[in-house]
Amino acid sequence: MIGDRWGVTNSEMLRSYPCDDFVSSPALQAWRGVRVEAPAAAVWPWVAQVRLAPYSYDWLDNLGHRSPRQLMGLPEPQVGEAFTTAAGRKLGRIVSVDPGKQLTGTIMGSFMSYVLVPEEQDRTRLLLKVVMQTARWAALGLSVGDLVMARRQLLNLKQLAERRQH
Repeated sequence: MIGDRWGVTNSEMLRSYPCDDFVSSPALQAWRGVRVEAPAAAVWPWVAQVRLAPYSYDWLDNLGHRSPRQLMGLPEPQVGEAFTTAAGRKLGRIVSVDPGKQLTGTIMGSFMSYVLVPEEQDRTRLLLKVVMQTARWAALGLSVGDLVMARRQLLNLKQLAERRQH
């Protein structure tokens, strides 16, 4: 499918993600990934902070309100909490969390897992998988749209985590 992967290896696509437990036979499966030059402990607070803002294109999905550029000292995410906030509205819910390792939420019928994979030399792979039951024809458009937004989000989270490291 067009737009179903960005920045991930074949082995990262084959691994199991927590979101896989919530959707059987998804019409949409999309994988995204980025290497962060920071340890997972420095990346995790930014992933957990998506509860406050989308961190993608703020002018589009946050009505021009800038996603926070500093850590807000949030408590660890909990299952049942709102997954994110956009334009001042809480959206979705957290369905699975393993602090420091993965955050899985659902929003608008899709399920997504952010997974942190520590690497050597204090690097981290930040992986995102999105799954959804939808019409096959809709999956194509959703995949491309998600690619644009998720790519920006992961690159923003990478930049923020790396900035804190240096």
